[in-house]
Amino acid sequence: MHNTTNTLKNPANTQRRRTLQGLGALLLGGGLAWAPRRLLAQATERAVRFILPVGAGSGVDTIVRAATAALGKTLGHPVVIENQPGAGGIVGTSALVKAAPDGMTLGVVSNNHVVYPSVYKSLPFDPINDITPICVLGSTPFVLVVNPAKVAATNVKELVALLKARPEAYNYASSGNGTILHLAAEMFMDEAQVKVKHIPYKGVGPMVTDLIGGQVELGVLALPAVQAHLKSGALRAIGVGSAARVAAAPEIPTIAEQGLPNYNIEGWFAVVGPAKLPMAEARRIQAAVAAAYATPEVKEAMAKQGNTINPGTPEAAAQFFRSEMVKYARLVKKAGVELQ
Repeated sequence: MHNTTNTLKNPANTQRRRTLQGLGALLLGGGLAWAPRRLLAQATERAVRFILPVGAGSGVDTIVRAATAALGKTLGHPVVIENQPGAGGIVGTSALVKAAPDGMTLGVVSNNHVVYPSVYKSLPFDPINDITPICVLGSTPFVLVVNPAKVAATNVKELVALLKARPEAYNYASSGNGTILHLAAEMFMDEAQVKVKHIPYKGVGPMVTDLIGGQVELGVLALPAVQAHLKSGALRAIGVGSAARVAAAPEIPTIAEQGLPNYNIEGWFAVVGPAKLPMAEARRIQAAVAAAYATPEVKEAMAKQGNTINPGTPEAAAQFFRSEMVKYARLVKKAGVELQ
């Protein structure tokens, strides 16, 4: 009797009893057709969080969401995507680096991750030492677009002529000061030798909204983020930033072939984890990610978006991050981006 009384008074046992009673009530409350298996799975199975430091509808977001189901199968856990945009990606990455290095919280970052040190005087994290690189997953093409109602130009030559004739009449948008989309547009202005006012936005979503609305006239975006708007005619493509035309949109000429041969820039995206993630776990996740993106349905989605998928090793990713940081430090300096 004494042991039974102690057991009943034990808070942990009381809470456990209430939990079981609640589960029983749910099972008896009309959900018998689905509840047992699903509720028990939810009670025992943790989801892998993918923190994306970008808004919904951006290039990285589109690329990851297309593989969510496949990633859930290859990782062995449900996958939950969390968009945490802000400050060019710093908000989301700050959340990632604070997570436990247990493989259950991952992130997908872009070129922006290695641009930070050249744009911001101080950061709440170290872009190299506070993460564990897992793999550079692939690349995505950039496209220079204009609002067709505001800009009559249909190619690079016509656009440059317009910008030179009316240097104060047009504005270009970006997803934020010092972001890769800002640098990609600034590179175009530099190569074309034109001056256009820069209007930074807080992410790709509001940037695209105002481009379509005509509040700004032009900008550079990842192709997956604007494919639907190009097809609908809401935006017009002037040229892609890659060295060769993109199979997903072969009708769009490169900017290089239109008279600016030195213009060559594209986006990349990489899977990372918090610092101190064990290398064995990083390799396991890399293999699972590579397998997910090799499934037929995901390969088809990536091809339609124009992305190139080629998952590398954690070691290759670490080396790539360091070399890209040096590359963008030079580009930021050349573009004259002010420190934030």
